[in-house]
Amino acid sequence: MWQVLNFSQSTISLFSNMKKSANSATRTHAIQFLIFFFVFINYLCSRTEAAAATSTQELLLGFKATPNPSVSSFQSLLNDTTDTFSLGFLRVNSNQLALAVIHLPSSKPLWLANSTQLAPWSDRIELSFNGSLVISGPHSRVFWSTTRAEGQRVVILNTSNLQIQKLDDPLSVVWQSFDFPTDTLVENQNFTSTMSLVSSNGLYSMRLGSNFIGLYAKFNDKSEQIYWRHRALEAKADIVEGKGPIYVRVNSDGFLGTYQVGNNVPVDVEAFNNFQRNSSGLLTLRLEQDGNLKGHYWDGTNWVLNYQAISDACQLPSPCGSYSLCKQSGCSCLDNRTDYSSSGECFASTSGDFCSEDKSRFRVLRRKGVELPFKELIRYEMTSYLEQCEDLCQNNCSCWGALYNNASGSGFCYMLDYPIQTLLGAGDVSKLGYFKLREDAGKRKLNTGIAAGIGILGGALLILIGVILFGGYKIWTSRRANRILEAEDGVSPGPYKNLGSASFRSIEMCNAPR
Repeated sequence: MWQVLNFSQSTISLFSNMKKSANSATRTHAIQFLIFFFVFINYLCSRTEAAAATSTQELLLGFKATPNPSVSSFQSLLNDTTDTFSLGFLRVNSNQLALAVIHLPSSKPLWLANSTQLAPWSDRIELSFNGSLVISGPHSRVFWSTTRAEGQRVVILNTSNLQIQKLDDPLSVVWQSFDFPTDTLVENQNFTSTMSLVSSNGLYSMRLGSNFIGLYAKFNDKSEQIYWRHRALEAKADIVEGKGPIYVRVNSDGFLGTYQVGNNVPVDVEAFNNFQRNSSGLLTLRLEQDGNLKGHYWDGTNWVLNYQAISDACQLPSPCGSYSLCKQSGCSCLDNRTDYSSSGECFASTSGDFCSEDKSRFRVLRRKGVELPFKELIRYEMTSYLEQCEDLCQNNCSCWGALYNNASGSGFCYMLDYPIQTLLGAGDVSKLGYFKLREDAGKRKLNTGIAAGIGILGGALLILIGVILFGGYKIWTSRRANRILEAEDGVSPGPYKNLGSASFRSIEMCNAPR
């Protein structure tokens, strides 16, 4: 009987242990399955993130994108195959948008689509590709678009050239950014006589003439002034009249080459600092905001300056601003009464001419020992004496000033048809300047100073009035408190209110007659 019972108990215990083992194994398998499941999900997520992070290398018909409000600088939309260049939304002035191609390692913009008409940074702005690239906003407003391209895809080449292509056989390019440069050329990009580079502030431009490269300043709304000209030397080849226009190209060997259409031999070579040196970095040529034309190359970490068209800062179009004087020692004002160092300017910039208003509404500023930068590019007349030179300008409503140079009896009278910019200081006092100054130009600056002075004086008076009122209030409250105490005690506490009775007795003893 006991043996049967023991056997039964042993059997029950065995089954119980087997059940526990089975439950334990099940739990182990369940935990292993859950671990595997979470690892698998994490793997899928990482693969999805990696796929999302991988740059898009072409845009197809129907593509649309809007700016992300959380992006602070650049939102990439399309990269080249080397991930060196990217097309995307570039945030400008914190709240505006430009479609730009940038150099990814340095985040430097190389091309802007809509530099003259920036769109707001808003999720209501859309970039779309319907055969042409279009930046549009609410109410069907178009900020920028390519010409009617009828393309099938958009790509960036590893030269930074953005192209709209048609998938024909062979492949055809229906539009490319290299045909519409903004302020920068990259190596092996052709710059033709139909193109222009414009500085990002819109004041300066670069264009080609029949045999030269010219830089122009927009000092006036009505005209431009050339301030730098580089003629082709034609050392290796001649420019043949009637055989086509010239074009320039930043060559990978480190020079700016000028060519005539149909001839691969350069008619001019403007050498960079890395001329004919082994350099694998990208070369660029940019028209800067100060009007200088500068070349750089990418050394893998930084952009290194290797060319500048104008090496002397005083020869730039307007390094010190309007009505100023540039010397080796720095900037000053043509009007000695104006302090350049206090405000960084002499007079506010202006535009227009004197033709649409009273011709007498200007005052005259004269200065000795001045001459023009780039005077070989300025229009001049031959005159016999200074007064004749001044009269030519005074009676011409388009003239802003004249410089008379009678060295060796030459009688050059240089006429300035634009608002006066920066002039050069000259040791020769026979070089004389005559300048028109709008009647309200000096007053505007003076009024600004007077307004600032009045503001300071007014502030000081307010502070003084406040001090007087506060002091009067304190005296009034003190007297009022004394009157209340007198009414309560019949005695004025005076300055000894907080002293004990012994102190009062001591005072009375001291004051008692002896």
